[in-house]
Amino acid sequence: MKVLVTGGAGFIGSHLCEALMARGDQVTVLDNFNDFYDPAIKRGNAALLKGARVVEGDIRDADLVNRLFEEGCFDAVVHLAAMAGVRPSLDDPLLYQDVNLRGTMVLLEATRKKPGTRFVFASSSSVYGGNTKVPFHEDDPVLTPISPYAATKRACELLAYTHHHLFGIPVTGLRFFTVYGPRQRPEMAIHKFVRMVLNGEPIPFFGDGSTRRDYTYISDIVDGVVRSIDRCEGYEIYNLGESETTSLEELVKAIGEACGREAIIDRQPMQPGDVNITFADVSKAKSKLEYQPGVPVSQGLVRFVQWYRETYPAQSGG
Repeated sequence: MKVLVTGGAGFIGSHLCEALMARGDQVTVLDNFNDFYDPAIKRGNAALLKGARVVEGDIRDADLVNRLFEEGCFDAVVHLAAMAGVRPSLDDPLLYQDVNLRGTMVLLEATRKKPGTRFVFASSSSVYGGNTKVPFHEDDPVLTPISPYAATKRACELLAYTHHHLFGIPVTGLRFFTVYGPRQRPEMAIHKFVRMVLNGEPIPFFGDGSTRRDYTYISDIVDGVVRSIDRCEGYEIYNLGESETTSLEELVKAIGEACGREAIIDRQPMQPGDVNITFADVSKAKSKLEYQPGVPVSQGLVRFVQWYRETYPAQSGG
């Protein structure tokens, strides 16, 4: 299979590309290596992708995207590239709108010209907003996103549905639930907390510690994405999560145990755009994709800390 992966040099994307190449797929990566976090990290990820074609460019560049489609004759597109993060989206919502919506539309339009090309894209658990019915199911109303980032992800779901309806594009949207693991972006909670605990720095602790997240290990997410590519038909939305929740207080304690050090807490108020809970009902993914998440947080954190110590020995507190 010939697959285009946008954002393929990122955290999830680089792991996915490795999995696709391991099974014999031909992979083309499109990534703009922006400075949302250190571009050297993404270039290091890309260097691991031996055998993939890596193209530096922007998903909003329609001429480039159309040229890649002509050259690649892709069987599937996995669209992971986006401006990510809830809190940063509050500071620059116009950028999030431009990259996430316009970029997605450029890719959908290119796919439209190649009938039958499968289109799998990353949505987010943030589309559920302040939903209090748990666990979250794909059929739940998602009408009240509470951050610009969440709103763009929900809008992408609607744009993709419209293209499926009008032009028959097979589309699958994946609502990821707090993905972590080796190569995780450095500003994300688990990566940041591990770094701070190992270096004896106080970690920012928002609220009273009762907020809960469904943390999903990278290998489970990649398995779900690969299954989605192979079963992409019609229009479907799937939750991909661990279907377990961990409170902030429990997470910090578990990170301290995995690091062998007690965390120092810097208590701060809840942040705008944050939700109280994310919790994935993955029954649909289990039924239709045979998705079986298998890495609990306790195991995943140990694996992450081991990777962190090996990758950043000078930043691991001795």
